[in-house]
Amino acid sequence: DIAYDDGESETRVREDLIKATDSGSDDDRRGGGARVGDKVEARYRGRSKYYPGKISRVHSDGTFDIDYDDGEQETRVLEEYVKKTGSSSSLNRTTSVVRRRGERVEARYRGRAKYYKGRITRDNGDGTYDIDYDDGEMERGVAAHLVRSLESGTSGINDLD
Repeated sequence: DIAYDDGESETRVREDLIKATDSGSDDDRRGGGARVGDKVEARYRGRSKYYPGKISRVHSDGTFDIDYDDGEQETRVLEEYVKKTGSSSSLNRTTSVVRRRGERVEARYRGRAKYYKGRITRDNGDGTYDIDYDDGEMERGVAAHLVRSLESGTSGINDLD
C-alpha cells in the first residue's frame, strides 16, 4: 500500500511502478522549490489575472493543482501561471528565447505534456509560433514557453520561401 504526500492512498501497486525517493518527494522540489501547501497566486484557467491560493499537489510533469482562496480548484496548472505570493515573477525559471523561422524544435502540441518534433514556420511576433510537426500536423499560435529548440548554438534556418 502507498500513502501519498497529498493524502491519497493506493493499494496493490506493482513493484515496477514504485520508485524510492529520499526525504520528501521529488515532485515537491520542482517548480522553483514550490511545495504542497505553499501560498501562491495563479492565473485561473490561464487568464491574465492572478488569484491567491495554495498548492494542493505537485505533479511530476511540472504542473500544479491549486486550491484557490475563493473555493475554486484547478488541476494541472502550468508552472508559468503560478508565482509565490508576493513575487513578481512566475515559478518558471526559464528565460525567454527568441526562436527563428525554420528552426528545428520540440513543442507541446495543444499544450499537452508531451513534446513533438517539428519546425517553426512563422514567428507571429507576439510570443507565439506556427509549427509544422514531423508527423504532418500543424499548429498555429503556439506559446513560446511550450517550445524548445533541437538546435545547439544556431538561430534557425530562413530558407522556407
